Amino acid sequence: MDFKPQAQAALKKKLSLPLAGGILGIAALLGLANNSVLMTDAGYTYVHQNNVTGELDVFSEPGIHFRMPFLSKITQYDQVITVSYGNTTGEDFYQRLPSIQVRFADTYIGSIPVTFRFKLSQNPDAVVKMHREFRNNSNLIDALLVKNARNVTVITATQYTGEEFFQGGLNQFKTKLGDQLRDGIYMTERKQVEIEQIDLAPVGINQSNSNKLQRTQQLVWKTVPVLDEGGNPKRQNNPLQQYGIAVTQVTIGDPSPEEQLNKLLMDKKRLVADRIRAIQEQETSKAQAETEQLRKEIQRTREVQDAQRNKELAIISQQKEVEIARQIAEREIVEVEKTKRLAEVDKEKELAIAQANLAIQKANALSAEYEAKAILSKGHAEAEILKSKYDAYGANRDVYLAELNRDVSTALYSNLKNYQVQMPTNYFGGSNAGKLTTNLDVITGLGALGILEKNQKLADTSQNK
Repeated sequence: MDFKPQAQAALKKKLSLPLAGGILGIAALLGLANNSVLMTDAGYTYVHQNNVTGELDVFSEPGIHFRMPFLSKITQYDQVITVSYGNTTGEDFYQRLPSIQVRFADTYIGSIPVTFRFKLSQNPDAVVKMHREFRNNSNLIDALLVKNARNVTVITATQYTGEEFFQGGLNQFKTKLGDQLRDGIYMTERKQVEIEQIDLAPVGINQSNSNKLQRTQQLVWKTVPVLDEGGNPKRQNNPLQQYGIAVTQVTIGDPSPEEQLNKLLMDKKRLVADRIRAIQEQETSKAQAETEQLRKEIQRTREVQDAQRNKELAIISQQKEVEIARQIAEREIVEVEKTKRLAEVDKEKELAIAQANLAIQKANALSAEYEAKAILSKGHAEAEILKSKYDAYGANRDVYLAELNRDVSTALYSNLKNYQVQMPTNYFGGSNAGKLTTNLDVITGLGALGILEKNQKLADTSQNK
């Protein structure tokens, strides 16, 4: 009974040793695989250092790459780096530094918040050279980008006076700053130069143009660029150019002057405001006097205009009366001429009508004369024809009568061919109220009736056939 627990413990110990060895083997394989593969992300540049061969490889695109396990080193660089001075809000900057303090050409001091954005080169040789000199991303930012940006900003500020910078020179300062960061710092020299300023003219009582601007000259010591023969500024070597680093953006915030410069600017602003107020008061008084004078001139001009207008109205009234009389006379003349002309037209019309009637009557008379002659000639001709005709009938009287009887017979025949005569069947005759006087008369009458009856029967028979 005492050996059973010992046997179980020994068995567990034998089983745990292979399991632990397997787990350690798997962990070693995973570690080896992890150290053999490099997964790169977008926006970063990776430098792979092979400690066996000493070679350096650069990876700028996202992907999977093979590396020497446990005997290599990976250094990561940001492809875009933002360095900010005096700006603690917005995006996550790699450097959050205080505003750059600069000294202007007139010894005034100011603080300028400015942000720079740099982009690393995609050239592997430039990246390798940069890696050999700075070894990591932090050293690159601190030793090169931050110091170079501050140095260029300070040098550029010496090319401006404090008043010039804070009175409208900020945009030009930003342009020169970006230009020197990209292409190199200007080679400069300190010399006394003449600055042309635009200011209000001094206020004077008898000065009519005190509200206008005038140009003034001022001598100051400034750092000015040294120009070459072509008129372009000479430049120093750009430390960013040898590594292919480009400046993509320069942004300047709201700069602040030192107290003395700020007081000078405020005093000048107040003096300008007082000068403007005085000029405005002078201009107001002058305008009031001119307005009063103009008002009097206007009143006098109005009175002269009224008198001139009344005079012109009187002249116009007289001219109007004369014109009306002239128009009335002309109208009467026109009426007389019109009446005269109408009478002449009426007479001319009557004359034309009479002449037309005369012509018509002459034409009618001539027509009647010719018509009578024509009728007379026609009657003579018809008489001659009729005379010749009757002379011909007289010479041939028998022929003419025969033709005449023929025509009468033809006409009778054509008119009596459908005419039927019905003979009477009774006879009454004689004198003394129809009484038969003699036997001969009676016999003759009866015989006549018989003949008539017989003719009627013959006629009926012929019609039936």
